[in-house]
Formats: sequence, C-alpha cells, structure tokens
Amino acid sequence: MSQTIAPRVRTLLLLLLAVTGALLAGAVPVSAHAALTGSDPQQGAVVAEAPAQVSLTFSEQVAISDSSVRVLDPKGKRVDTGKPSGQGGNTYAVKLHSGLPDGTFTVTYQVVSADSHPVSGAFTFSIGAPSTTTVAVSDQEAGGGIVGGLYGFARYVSYAGFILLVGGSAFVLACWQRGTGVRAVQRLVVTGWLALTGATLAMLMLRGSYTGSGKFGDIFDLNLLSQVLQTKTGAALVSRLLLLAAAALFIAVLFGAYEKREDEEEKGDLTFGLAIGGFVVAAGLAATWAMAEHASTGLQAGIAMPADVLHLLAVAVWLGGLSTLLVVLYRAPSIERSAVQRFSQVAFGSVAVLVVTGIYQSWRQVGSWSALTGTWYGQLLMIKVGLVVVLVGIAWISRRWTARLAQTPAKGKGKEPVKASVGAVASKKSNGSAGSAGSAGSAGSAGSKGAVGAKGSKNSKGGKGSTASKASTRPEESPAEKETTPAGGEGSGSGGGGGKRAAQLARQRAAVATARDKRLRDADPLRSGLRRSVLAEAGVAVVLLAVTTVLTSTEPGRTEEEAKAATAAASAEQTGEALSLDIPFDTGGEDGKGIARVELDPARVGGNDMHVYVERPNGKAFDIPEVKIAFTLKAKDIGPLPVVPDRIATGHWTASGVQIPMAGSWQIEVTVRTSDIDQVTVDKNAQIG
Repeated sequence: MSQTIAPRVRTLLLLLLAVTGALLAGAVPVSAHAALTGSDPQQGAVVAEAPAQVSLTFSEQVAISDSSVRVLDPKGKRVDTGKPSGQGGNTYAVKLHSGLPDGTFTVTYQVVSADSHPVSGAFTFSIGAPSTTTVAVSDQEAGGGIVGGLYGFARYVSYAGFILLVGGSAFVLACWQRGTGVRAVQRLVVTGWLALTGATLAMLMLRGSYTGSGKFGDIFDLNLLSQVLQTKTGAALVSRLLLLAAAALFIAVLFGAYEKREDEEEKGDLTFGLAIGGFVVAAGLAATWAMAEHASTGLQAGIAMPADVLHLLAVAVWLGGLSTLLVVLYRAPSIERSAVQRFSQVAFGSVAVLVVTGIYQSWRQVGSWSALTGTWYGQLLMIKVGLVVVLVGIAWISRRWTARLAQTPAKGKGKEPVKASVGAVASKKSNGSAGSAGSAGSAGSAGSKGAVGAKGSKNSKGGKGSTASKASTRPEESPAEKETTPAGGEGSGSGGGGGKRAAQLARQRAAVATARDKRLRDADPLRSGLRRSVLAEAGVAVVLLAVTTVLTSTEPGRTEEEAKAATAAASAEQTGEALSLDIPFDTGGEDGKGIARVELDPARVGGNDMHVYVERPNGKAFDIPEVKIAFTLKAKDIGPLPVVPDRIATGHWTASGVQIPMAGSWQIEVTVRTSDIDQVTVDKNAQIG
C-alpha cells in the first residue's frame, strides 16, 4: 500500500511546492498595506528655505523606529536628528539639522503597517534649486529577497499545519472516534502540530530581518528578536507558541488516554472535555492571526476579528477533515459508513460558515466592483472563489461515487444492499471453518453522504460465522502463502530458532494478506474512482491554500483604492487643481432630482475656495432655494463644520476661505432644498490635505 500511495503523495508535494513557489515569487516584494499619501515638503518640490522637519502622512497608522525615516543630503550624508515622532493622525515627522545647503535631498522610509506588513519607499525634494545627488536607493522593497521568501513560505507552512492539526483532530472527535487508534491519523495530526510549531518559530526569528534590513545574517540578531517581541506581531507569535504547548497536551490525551478508554460513559465524558478544550485552543490559535493581520485594522475591526476566527476554523475543519479522509482511504484498514456521513454534515456546516464570513470579508476588504477587478487583491479573491467552486464540484462527484458504492450489492447476495464498513474486501466462506467478515474500502469526501463496504461472510457447516482480522481473512491460499506454511502446522519448531521462524512466517503471511486485500480493493472501479476524486479535491485544496496565503499578504483592494485617491488628491494639491465631486440627489418631490457638483480649490489644509453647482439630470442649471455644505472628519471626531455658500447665479453658489483644519478623508455633506418642504442631505468622502 505504501508503494502505491507514494507516487500520489509525491505528486501532491510537487504541486504544493510548484504553486507555492509561483505564487510567492509573484508576491515578493510583499504589497504594502499602508501607503504614503502625502509629505511636507512634497515629492519633487523646490523650497526657498531649508525646512525644520520632514513629515510623512500614510493611509493608516504605522509602527516606526529610530531609523524608519532618513533624510540624506546630495552627498549621501544623513541630516535628520533621529527617531521620528507622531504628529497626530497618520502623520510622522523627523527634525532636520539647521544650516542645510542648497541642493536635492533624498527621504527614505521603512515602516510597518498596522496589519504587520513592511512598507518602504523614497522621494526627493530640493532646497534653493535641484542638484545632482550621489544617493542610490535600493530597488528591493521591504519584505523582499531571500528573507522575504522564507518568511512567506513559513506563513504557508503555518496555515497548512493549522489546518492539519485542527481539521484532523475535529475529524476524529466529531466523526470517527475509532480513528484515535489509527497510526496514519495520529501521524497526520502530529505532523500538523510540528509544522505549525516549526513555522511559528521560524517566523519569530525571521521577523526582525523581514521588517528591517532584509539581510540573512540579521535572522540571528538577538537585539532584533528582542524588538520583535515588543510588537503586536511578536506577541501574537509568542501566544501561538504557548497555545501549541496546550495543543501538545491535547494530542497526548486524544491519542493516549482517550484511545485506551473502554468504559463508554467515561469515554463520553472525556469526549466532551476534549471537544471543549480543543475548541478553545483552536479558536485561540486562529485568533493569533486575526489579532495581528487584516482583521485587526480598518473597517469594523470588532466584528472582523471574530469573523476571521470563524473563517479560519471553518477552513481547517473542512480541508483538514478532507486531508484526514484521504489518508484514511489509502492507509487505514477500514472506516465506518456512519463516520463519513457525519463528516458530510460537518463539512456542509463548514462550507456554510465559509460562505457567510467570506462574503463579509470580501465586502470589507474590497468595497467596490472596481477594486474587485482592478486590484491584485480583488483578482486573487476571484481566483480563490473559482477554486472553491471547483472544489465543491469535485466533492459533488465524490458524493456520486459514494452513492454508487452504497448501492453496490455484496458478492453472493444478489440485490442485497451493502452494509459493512469501508475497509478490506469481503471474504468467501471456507469449508469446515467459521466464515469471516470483511469490509470494502472506500470513503467519501466533503459533502458526501456516506461510504460503503461489503459483508460477505457466510456461515460454515456446523456453526455461526465470526468476524476475523484482516490477516486471517484467507479467501484462497496464494502460492506465496503455501511456500511459507510448513508441513504439519503453522509456526512449528522448537527452541529459539523455531520461535524466530514462526515470527518470520507470521510477518510474511500478514504482508501477503495485506497485498491481496489491497489488490482486491484497487480492482473495484467504483472505489478507485472515489479515491481519485478525493485525491483531486486534496490537490485543489493545496492550490487554494497557496492562493489564500498570498491573499493575506496582499494589500486589500479598498485600501489600495483609498491610497490612490489620496495620492491623486495630493497631486492635485501640488499642481493647484481643484477637487471636484459630483453627488446625485433626489428630494422625493416633483422635479426633485439633480446633481450637486462641489469644487474645492486647492483642496488642502487651510483656506480654500468652494464652488457648488446644482444641475438637472440633463445638465442644465437647477434654480433651487437653498444649498448648505458641512465637512466632517470622522476619524478624528471633527465636525460637522457647516458652510453656507452665497448664491451668485442660477444653480451656482460660492464661499471663500473655507477652513480645513487637518488632512484626512473628509465626509462632505450637501443639503439641497428644492421647495418649501422637499429637502434631502447627501454625502461623499474625499481626501483633503
């Protein structure tokens, strides 16, 4: 059996490595989740006098260190005074030395975004007049290179280990408690624990270099490791290691004391205790991702983190259970049909949770149709959805194979339905001895209704049939068995030599019986078809996991579009272009529809000129009684700041000196009254300053 499964396992392993390599290669350097939206001085600006400081504004809060922002003169000498400081909001500044000469200065920055991913970049400004500069900025972004690749691979392994650990344990406890005594299942769950533990330790060691210099030698820098332990990500990784210690105790009980329990009442109590403890540990492990990555920042973080925990648990139960089922199909001697039916129900519930939490996460991270199709995050998300659809389709095929197997009559029984468990083939009756019962080996997959077997033992003359082990099930004696059976009885002999000979013969007979059972199982086309479909599911799951890993290290579509809008606003400010917003309205009354166009010039902190144009849907000026404007910066609880513009012509209102106190994403509310009773307030967000 091990020789047959080896090529399939190697195929899956090669697929895993190929897909992981391709996706991680495409993901390096890692897309940043915070973007530089503004600076003072601005990029490319020429200022008359040397500024006292350089400030940078990001799309979200970032973590900074002493060397996060550096300002270099034309000769490459550092002219800033040290660690940057927060200036309120998402703005950070570093002070400059006095008496700076004229010329072009280079600003480099490397920070860590709120969801744990590194961000780096550079720009220049000039004092007096531009000049040549000797500063060379590295093309490699933060999170790239060998260290970035290793960190990305460790992330993938950690997800895979979590899925095998949680999914395998859930499969055993919820679906197939007899599996605690199956060595192949034990190895699978322990492998998951080892993979997750090793990957977590590797990420902890790599983290300092990953977010810093990117040098391989810095992996072993204990000072960097000490700094990592003080960060949110470091705390999450340490918490994961502590939870893995509890998981090790859980595994020891599950495959030790639990497996040896014979009293049904005691085993039931222990099952309940293990289920509660296992859920707490699994949810805690999932929370270590939720508390440090996408879910912990941005919109509705209080809802997003629990949803992310449920999403990860559902993925683990579904794909981890599928992996366990695949191993059982090829390595375990049998599995009951009822166990596969229970997994079908569990898998269906997991898919339902995945759909609900996945839709919410997609809305939260993408936010618009343009981000779904126009950003790398949105495109990866569509690929992931496509893979899930393919996976469910293959599971449906597996379900059909299982249904056909369930309808297959047992040998010698005519149309009698199959009743035995999934496992070894049914034995034939032997003259003069008790009949033996076997089982037909196969199993279902996610969404499958059950699995089947055969119960083909018949009562021999003179007594009732009895159940025999796989090794003693002997439909017919093969030539190999005949050769290994000495005349006069099995295991005959005397002294130590006879005992060794008997043990050798027993091992040979067991190997022959195993090979015979395997040949008979593989000869069944229905059973082979089911195993191929489950293997295909596992292959798609490998690719799905790789895509998901890259997705978690890619800038969300909503953030990317907001950063683009902020950058465009900053560019408009630099070139003196006005910010223009078209906001449709409908007061609900007769002739109440139109468009309010708000123009703000130059759309920056301080005084601005504002023009409001109200037009009908056909583009003609709309003569209405009143228009009012209000500005609100919700992130800082500023506003609403009311502005009542003056009417200067039909459909045209204006106001001068409109004060914007702080840069940010402002909500601009427009209140339009088209009659004495018909009025509506509409709003739109825009980056100002």
